[in-house]
Amino acid sequence: MQEEKLEDAHKFKLWKSHLLENGLTIHDVEEVYTKRRYNGEVLFSTLMLDASTPEGDKIPPICFLKGEVVCVLICLIDEETEEKYLILVKQRRIAEGGYTYEHPAGMVDGTQTPEAISIQEVKEETGIKITEEQLINLSPDKRLFPSTGTSDESMYLFAAELRMSKSQIESYENKEMGTDYEFERITTHIFPFSEGHSLISNTNGMLLNFLYLKHVQDFELLKSL
Repeated sequence: MQEEKLEDAHKFKLWKSHLLENGLTIHDVEEVYTKRRYNGEVLFSTLMLDASTPEGDKIPPICFLKGEVVCVLICLIDEETEEKYLILVKQRRIAEGGYTYEHPAGMVDGTQTPEAISIQEVKEETGIKITEEQLINLSPDKRLFPSTGTSDESMYLFAAELRMSKSQIESYENKEMGTDYEFERITTHIFPFSEGHSLISNTNGMLLNFLYLKHVQDFELLKSL
């Protein structure tokens, strides 16, 4: 297995290109630590950047290189009552070590479009098959950042609506999902929309809920969150 060099990684080249497009002069990039996937691909990297802004200032130097990610809200709609349900994935996360409830999500590696990655992640994490035509792009005009201070991470936010019977919706409760090679231990859980929203603690997931409800103009449900 050959390890991917940092300078050849899609996420590094993308990050660097945006720095240059915004007028920064890069003097040096120090690779402090890089974690790679099982196949040698760069997963994360901690960098120290020596760069000057067009105004002649130094930019804060630390960057946690993560790249682009997708986050997908799957809304399951009871075909009889029109009640909306969220399917969320439950797993332990490094932020606190405890369990979190999240929308299906994954990293964009440069070999597939964000839409293709979204379809793949939804299938891997929930068992649900969706098509590109079902995806609603909720961030079409600009890249969105969870935080702009120390990371390049940017998000593509999508949603999809699936109408089915209540028994079909319930069939997705507590399914064991995830991939062994990425050490994922995921279970799926179904909640009425507002209840699911209250369990989400990551801000991009909460934003995704609001953007979806605004897009479909479900203002009654939006007001209840």
